[in-house]
Amino acid sequence: MQSLANIYRLGVKELWSLIRDPMMLVLIIYVFTFSVYTAATAMPESLHQASIAIVDEDNSQLSNRIVSAFYPPQFVAPVMATSQRETDAGMDRGDYTFVLNIPPDFQADLLAGKQTAIQLNVDATRMTQAFTGNSYVQQIISGEINEFLSRHRASQALPVELSLRARFNPALNKSWFGSLTQIIDSIAMLSIVLTGAALIREREHGTIEHLLVMPVTPTEIMLSKVWSMGFVVLLATAVSLFVVVQGLLQVPLAGSVALFFAGTSLCLFATTSMGIFLATIARSMPQFGLLMVLTILPLQLLSGGMTPRESMPDLVRYIMLAAPTTHFVEIGQGILFRGAGLEELWKSFLSLFVIGLTLFSFSLARFRSSLSRMA
Repeated sequence: MQSLANIYRLGVKELWSLIRDPMMLVLIIYVFTFSVYTAATAMPESLHQASIAIVDEDNSQLSNRIVSAFYPPQFVAPVMATSQRETDAGMDRGDYTFVLNIPPDFQADLLAGKQTAIQLNVDATRMTQAFTGNSYVQQIISGEINEFLSRHRASQALPVELSLRARFNPALNKSWFGSLTQIIDSIAMLSIVLTGAALIREREHGTIEHLLVMPVTPTEIMLSKVWSMGFVVLLATAVSLFVVVQGLLQVPLAGSVALFFAGTSLCLFATTSMGIFLATIARSMPQFGLLMVLTILPLQLLSGGMTPRESMPDLVRYIMLAAPTTHFVEIGQGILFRGAGLEELWKSFLSLFVIGLTLFSFSLARFRSSLSRMA
């Protein structure tokens, strides 16, 4: 009982230290509110509200059909320009991503069988929109020209009917995926940052020496940091899920939130231990920040949250099985996206528990060694 009391009191001390650190508080609020909202609404992987200007020097029936084919949400309403010089100036200012120039007598030349061309200028500095929109604009123009020449909208009847069902996200709303994925990534990142910063803050302020002369063990000191910083991240996750995701973004949560929080607690047990391990290696906050870059980027990019693990090389997939975020992504996506239960995810829960226990043991051994050197 005395050991539990020590762990509780030391954890409360960590919470008070965090409250007195305004920069950390700002980071927590930003990561679980603004960052989640922007990740859900930006949708950089899709063509959305792309700006386009059109110079229609033909003003024919076909050119009018092409102009009317560009509409929201893929494009904003086209800006009708009078000359190529006007659109060049607008593209130099960054007003347009695409500029379409329809030459004079375009429809007449096309009906006469003459060789003709439409010029499409693309602002390639906007990489995502330029790459996606380039082929999209070509498909729109080709479709309108083919339908105009054939005098009807062709619809070929297939001998087999394809019945398409979009499961787990019927409206194909990308904000559902972006918001929940951002929360999953933020949990791992912030838990490592908070625990590592808490230990380094003790060392820089000289309070770690005070702990060494107190009747507390290294295990109690480490567990206090694990539960206090894990509690902060868990509380921030709950606020983000219910206020930002469900409230502002109107994203439904498919599965059991309680089961998700249970998986989050296991992940926090592993990642907070990892944060303490990195803090025992680093001698200052700048060094800890560099170690964070080398650690958090592979955890986020290779755990399956952004890119499916099936598309990765076999070596990477096997190595990342030792990362806690790999199994947490499976748990988070399975519960929140597909409504999976413990009977489908028990292997991921077990793997996450074993990884957390291993990381805690390594971190505790490293923490004891660093305390003995200081003593």
